[in-house]
Amino acid sequence: MQIDLSKLRGQYVYLELLQPEHIPLIKPIIKDERIWDYTKTLLINDTFDEQYERYITAALDPRFSGMQVSFVMRDVDTNEIMGMTSYYRIEPAHKRLSIGYTWYTPLYWGKVHNKECKLLLLQYAFEELGFQRVEFEVAHQNIRSQKAVTKIGGIKEAVLRKHGLHADGTVRDTIVFSIIDDEWPQTKNNLLRLIQTQAPPKNLAG
Repeated sequence: MQIDLSKLRGQYVYLELLQPEHIPLIKPIIKDERIWDYTKTLLINDTFDEQYERYITAALDPRFSGMQVSFVMRDVDTNEIMGMTSYYRIEPAHKRLSIGYTWYTPLYWGKVHNKECKLLLLQYAFEELGFQRVEFEVAHQNIRSQKAVTKIGGIKEAVLRKHGLHADGTVRDTIVFSIIDDEWPQTKNNLLRLIQTQAPPKNLAG
């Protein structure tokens, strides 16, 4: 899938395609236990280096098959890496995809950047790709992410019981949310209002 990155740049965050040169930059950032409290994707222990290699290899490889596009998120003001996110399970024939595998450094939790990133990704999916459905899957333990998806307009559709295992062996139920094209205009307006409300004062002045 070809991505026009100029469409994925906002006032607070911009996205880059994950590249091998990002690997050493992401590693020290991602090694923060707080990021993985709920998802348990990575365990911060003696095997972290091996886990990270598997994690980043998986994030890079599927991009070439068209089934996943992995992004690095950067702060517009500082150019610092804030985290990662992905389009995945991309199905053009059915005009649907999922947004996920998202993490932010704790410095950006609760700030405007996540909302703007979701706005950019949703806008691209609906308005540039012409898709009709975007899904989000959230582990039942991850209350923070469930609230975040609900706040931006995600509709809870299902709970997939015992849907998977975390890296530490604990069982996860998966909660499925979606936004469809019919809802997008209202969802977009809501996101724009949330971003304006939460925007740092220095940016509002400009």
